[in-house]
Amino acid sequence: MKLVSNPNGFCILCCCFLNSPLLAVSFAISCAVPGIALLTLGVNPLTGALGALNIVLYTCCYTPLKRISIVNTWVGAVVGAIPPVMGWTAATGSLDAGALLLGGILYSWQFPHFNALSWGLREDYSRGGYCMMSVTHPAMCRRVALRHCLALIGLSSLAPILDVTTWTFPIISLPINLYISYLGFRFYRDADRGSSRKLFFCSLWHLPLLLLLMLTCKKTWYEKDDKKESIS
Repeated sequence: MKLVSNPNGFCILCCCFLNSPLLAVSFAISCAVPGIALLTLGVNPLTGALGALNIVLYTCCYTPLKRISIVNTWVGAVVGAIPPVMGWTAATGSLDAGALLLGGILYSWQFPHFNALSWGLREDYSRGGYCMMSVTHPAMCRRVALRHCLALIGLSSLAPILDVTTWTFPIISLPINLYISYLGFRFYRDADRGSSRKLFFCSLWHLPLLLLLMLTCKKTWYEKDDKKESIS
């Protein structure tokens, strides 16, 4: 009682409680359960299932792997790719080619984004005991970033083939995809903080601009229906 009656002691007691793993888990569950229920009942079961899958991937796979293996980066990229897929399934109720394309773009974009960011934080990751490509496999870190910069060009070219956008999209998105690929090559070649910073800051505006261009060139539903009718 003395601890509780003392204002300073009460603050210490509150801080200990707020920093407890039990409270963190309780708060997470109190957010996750109604969130998944809302997606399942208010949107559709497929979107709810994807939300539940992402929570499991993030908490049970991605987070523990940070101290075990560089595979955490690939798992984290999957976690980041699922939300736009959920948006697609929420709007269409199906997991089709367009959903996978959106997920693929987010998946590939995360490697130049995160690998460039982690390059400047190598010392911090090493001191913290985190197993990151930039610390344990620096050459792979740069190589993977460049590879996925180039993959964005290919994924953008797939959009009209999969009937998600018009053929205008891969053409008008080519300059920004080539630019981020150029910066990815500079990062791969120079392996310094300057090139990593340029690639990271480019990634911040590249993704929203790429998605905006994709939106402006999207195929409308009536165009797809007209195409099916003409084929039949």
